[in-house]
Amino acid sequence: MELRQLRYFVTVAEELHFGRAAERLHIAQPAVSQQVRRLERELGVQLLDRSPRRVRLTEAGVRFLPAARGVLAAADQARATVVGLAGERAAVFRLGTVTGLGERLDAVLDAFAGQAPQVQVELVALPVRDRLAQVADGRLDAAFVRSPEPSENPNLDFLPAWDDPLVVALPARHELAKQHSVRLADLAAVPLRLTERRNHPALVDLVLSACVRAGFEPVPAPTSTTLQDTLAAIGAGSPMWTVVYASNARQVHNSRVAFRPFADTDLSLPIALAVRADAASSNLRLLGALLAG
Repeated sequence: MELRQLRYFVTVAEELHFGRAAERLHIAQPAVSQQVRRLERELGVQLLDRSPRRVRLTEAGVRFLPAARGVLAAADQARATVVGLAGERAAVFRLGTVTGLGERLDAVLDAFAGQAPQVQVELVALPVRDRLAQVADGRLDAAFVRSPEPSENPNLDFLPAWDDPLVVALPARHELAKQHSVRLADLAAVPLRLTERRNHPALVDLVLSACVRAGFEPVPAPTSTTLQDTLAAIGAGSPMWTVVYASNARQVHNSRVAFRPFADTDLSLPIALAVRADAASSNLRLLGALLAG
């Protein structure tokens, strides 16, 4: 039994949804499912009742949840005790993040940990408005954002990080999935499944504008609340497509969904690090240097 298995189980139990739990944990959904099933095998009981429509705790899961939380709390207390015995106070750097940053975020965090091992980075997943508000009032030290709008946030600076490319996702059995890359115009007759614009205006505007430039207005498909729900619908085989961040696509293992780069257009969104305009901590300087390098 590993601490991460307990953490994954507790997060799923709180969300009652594997997709949302994966987003909170900043890992791919299959990894969450795999580790929870491994925990169930080790315990010899089923903790979660899974169905296509919902996830519920079994009676064993309800009884096990407080114990799992207790173990995690004890582990946190043990870490705090060791830090206290060493006469040190661990510095905490609260960093707002967004799903889909994948290995780029991992590389930055690994490099940061290598140069500032005394600093504990706490990742905080929030909607973009809340992320920026908490940077502005100091509850977050910094936050990653996609397609920043500096004019709407005059008290913040946005440090360029990288561009996040998009790939097309479509059913693995679709004819276009047999190609190494897909022309945007070839998707004109295939329904497009996107999130609602209010959830991600930069992404929706980028994709729709690219379709118009390619000579068509996409056929709309029903919207989904999470990427996992969208990919599940696409994997069911109905002709439809969506866009996925390439870093996310590399973490998804779904034989029913194919991910292909675009052949005739480069779709990407810029990633930036939002910081307070008057902030000047050594941790921020280090993180900014790592991004610039």
